Amino acid sequence: MPRHPASAIEVCRTPFRGAEAVRHGLITRARLSGPRWRRLLPDVYLRADALLDHLTWCQAALLITPPGTVLGFRSALGLYCPTLRPGVDDPVHLITPGRARLRSHTRLNVHEMALIPAETTTCGGFPVTTPTRTAFDLARDSNLVEAVVGVDALLASRRTTKSAIAPYATLGVPGSRRAARVLDLSNPGSESPMETRTRILLVLGGLPRPVVQYEVYHDGLFIARLDLAYPERRLGLEYDGEQHRDRQTFRNDAVRANLLSLAAWTVLRFTADDVLRHPARMVAQVRALLSTARP
Repeated sequence: MPRHPASAIEVCRTPFRGAEAVRHGLITRARLSGPRWRRLLPDVYLRADALLDHLTWCQAALLITPPGTVLGFRSALGLYCPTLRPGVDDPVHLITPGRARLRSHTRLNVHEMALIPAETTTCGGFPVTTPTRTAFDLARDSNLVEAVVGVDALLASRRTTKSAIAPYATLGVPGSRRAARVLDLSNPGSESPMETRTRILLVLGGLPRPVVQYEVYHDGLFIARLDLAYPERRLGLEYDGEQHRDRQTFRNDAVRANLLSLAAWTVLRFTADDVLRHPARMVAQVRALLSTARP
């Protein structure tokens, strides 16, 4: 740790090693044990009033890991796609070379892997696996829906492509077969995690794959772009997030719904409650309309 004025540690709002701060005379052990500081990890401290989020935990974790350690899996995903950043209570995913020799801690999820230099980079000042390597590691997740959510987000960010990820799935490492399935289900056109969850739940429920971001035209004029659609049945599916509660958005949605109805389209609208709590009901409703809707 570089030398600072004695007051510097008092205003520091990022994690630091306690032993180094004491050794450099920046603080005493007695003060470090006081209420102004919180102990995050062994010998890692943070001001009690400083912001504590997943990125702060990542900073703290990297202070006690061996050289060559990088962030991976969902911690890396959160850097590339902030909307999917893990919460403050989620563990930090670390990839260490060889045996980490890290003391077990509920805040750390340590993966021992041999990565080549081309599989690591930096993002936001953090050492991380590349988007392509991150996507492959996420694709091996046992939770298929969330695995596709992560891969879709990386594809939509244009940081990687399916063709770049695909060779990893042929290496025969644990989870490769699962990764191949996730890649088959992934789609770079998905515009939000909830759209992805809706689409994958429909497929896992035995329904045909819907078209993503389908544009509807009537009499040669553009009417709407649907989150998901079964064009041959003129059936559209929309995920309504919190932004649809805005007054102007509500008005626009009403006009759009009328135009779609005049064009003989049926549109089902789903919310987080449908997708996360009642997926079977959602699938049943779509199945019912697919069996009765006519072109």
